[in-house]
Parts: sequence; structure tokens; C-alpha cells
Amino acid sequence: MKREIIIGACEGRCADAEKGQTITIVDMEGGQVLDFFAESRKDPDEFLSPGVTIDCNDSLRLKVGDRIYSNLYQPMFLLAADDVGEHDLLHPCCRPEMYDFFYQNGEGHPNCLQNINVALGRRRPMIHPVNFFMHTEIRPDGSISVKAPLSKPGDSVTLRALMDVRLGMAACSVKESECNSGKCSPIKVIISE
Repeated sequence: MKREIIIGACEGRCADAEKGQTITIVDMEGGQVLDFFAESRKDPDEFLSPGVTIDCNDSLRLKVGDRIYSNLYQPMFLLAADDVGEHDLLHPCCRPEMYDFFYQNGEGHPNCLQNINVALGRRRPMIHPVNFFMHTEIRPDGSISVKAPLSKPGDSVTLRALMDVRLGMAACSVKESECNSGKCSPIKVIISE
């Protein structure tokens, strides 16, 4: 069985995946970030944590073979394949306050926090996703800057679910910077056995 989900530019979607299934995330046009979040289907208070993932993998970067962990230090996903090798574990979902802070345009701006919350039927005040395809340069002095994604049209990452999960995903809405190459575009997600 295979399901294909298209997440429109600046939109969010929810999908369930069972333990053992694969989740392939395809950057359809290239240069687009996907904010990827997940909850345990058994307990929504157990959810994806980039901070715990950094802690458990001893790295600010993800590589094939790494696991993505929950806030309870349980493995949620295995990174099985990766065409790009550059993803972000540091930034929270964009939200109106972020748009106001950087661009003075938060009111009514589509944002990943709202898109994921609506998709999941939640009201989380903050979500820290894995930002697939986001290119955050980390300099030796600790400063960071967001660069254009390295992903090309059709590039993908594939995860294997290590528990039953509910996915909350958003095609990132930032067009004001290099985050999504200065534009927003759709993402395809394929869930298969």
C-alpha cells in the first residue's frame, strides 16, 4: 500500500504512519523546506524533539543511519536515505511573532506553527520540527545564518517509522529570505509499507 500526499505551498497536512512504514519526503521543485513534526499515536504528549535528537546523536547534523527521537528519549524514526545531507534541527516553526520580528508582516501571514497545529487539531504554543532541506550554516564562533536549501527538484529523504505516529507537516511559508530560495513551493510525501 502506498499513499501520496501533496502539501501545497504555505500549507500543512496530517498523516498517520505505522511502525515499519517508510515516509519519503520529496522536494518537488527544489529549494523548499518541510517543517516535519510527529506525535506518538499512543500519547500525543510524546512528540518529536530535535533537542533530544541532537543529544542522542551527539551532532547538530543528521546523517543516514541516525535516529530521530521523542521528548521521552524514544526513537521515532530512522533516517534511511538522504539525497541532500543538509537539514536543520535548530529553528522552531515560523509563526506570526517571527514574521513581525524580522519582517514586520506577521498579521495574516501563513505560518508553519498554525499550519501544523490545525493539521493535528492541537494548540501547541511552540513546535520545534526537523526542518528537512533547510540549510543553516553553523560557523566556528557559534553564529548561524540561513542559506538557500541545497535540494534540487526531485531530491528526497526517506524515514522509517519506529513507532506508530501522527505526522504534522508544513511546506514552509518563508519567502522573505533565502530559507526557501525566496519562494514557496509544494512538497510530496509518500507513505508506504
